Order: sequence, then structure tokens, then C-alpha cells
Amino acid sequence: MAQLEFDKLEVGQEIPSVSVPTITHAHLVRYAGASGDFNPIHNDPDFAKQAGLDGTIAHGMYVMAQVGRLCTSWADQKDIRFFGVKFKAMTKPGETLTCVGTVKRKKEDNGEKLVTVTVEAKNEAGEVKAGGDLIVACK
Repeated sequence: MAQLEFDKLEVGQEIPSVSVPTITHAHLVRYAGASGDFNPIHNDPDFAKQAGLDGTIAHGMYVMAQVGRLCTSWADQKDIRFFGVKFKAMTKPGETLTCVGTVKRKKEDNGEKLVTVTVEAKNEAGEVKAGGDLIVACK
């Protein structure tokens, strides 16, 4: 993947979005196995209801990983200087997410050309599930 060109990026420009398949119970079980996060609110509907939820919820880090896919589909991983999100709302099985990003700022810092992109994971109703920033070094 070629390094992004600083002069070709504009504040307000959208980066290509990434669609996430509809989240299923099976996705959450597989993610629990891969991550080691076996909290039953993610895979046991009865437990989740006893905990005060409507049912199981996706792991926050699963949602963050989907935003990470957006970042690495646009920028080479070696050029990423920062990636972080805050969790805004619970994600439930049956929801379909789209990850989006918009160039927020361009600056030079210690001779490095940096672009900050606001990144988000939203469901089909537009509810933001996780949002934050990506900072990428450009040529």
C-alpha cells in the first residue's frame, strides 16, 4: 500500500467506508474465543438479561476492531501514529455497522506531515457505537 499524499487530502474529505456484516451470536462466540473475553453478557442471553440488558451485546473491542479495519484499509499500518476510540452505545446482535471516516485536520509536526481523521462505527439507524481519531503520517 502506497503512503498517502498530504497535499491530495482535504479537511472534510471522507475516506472509503467499510461495511461490517450483520453481527450474529456466532460472531460474538468466535470473538470471545479469539480474545479470551468470555464475559457472559456477550454470549449468554439469560445472563445478560439478569444483568439488566435486553440480551447479549457485542464486545466493545470487537466494534473497535471493525473501526480498525477501516483505518488499515485506507492507510498502511506502518504510517498509523495513533488510533483510539470511545464507546458511545452498546451494539447488539442483529445490527449492521458501517465504519466511516472524515479528514479533520492536517498539520506538520517535527517535519512529519500528519492527517487526523475522525472515525466512527454507526448502525443502520445512524447511531454511533464507537468514535475517535486516527492519525496518519503522509508523504
